[in-house]
Amino acid sequence: MRRRDLIAASAAMPVLAAGGAAVASDTPAPGGQSLNMPGVGLPVIVGGRLRNYVFVSLRLHLGGSATPESMRTKEAFLRDALVRAGHRTPFVVADDWTRIDPAALSASLMRAAATIAGRGQVVRVEVVSQAPRRRTGVRSA
Repeated sequence: MRRRDLIAASAAMPVLAAGGAAVASDTPAPGGQSLNMPGVGLPVIVGGRLRNYVFVSLRLHLGGSATPESMRTKEAFLRDALVRAGHRTPFVVADDWTRIDPAALSASLMRAAATIAGRGQVVRVEVVSQAPRRRTGVRSA
């Protein structure tokens, strides 16, 4: 197991433990409710320079009393918090400028969601897809 995989797995453990019986697969949250967030553009900044953009599609698994309708009103605030966090501390994968670290992104969005929507309203963040703006001329593993 590579070091990067081990770090990602250990970072995901608290998120999985908070979800109770949640399994690390595509199964929906206990209430079965989720909200999709397509096309969030996040920067890849290395050495103080912008190297690439990666567009991610996310699925927020909702818990508590959250419904997709109630969370849609907060989606713009969640996007803003995620983009701001991506510029402040980029979710960069070492030696690969075409991907974003899903564990770091999930942890950051979970913290922001607890502040914006309330604790327990978002139980898990799933990165559905990643599409880099530039695929050539950049480092990749």
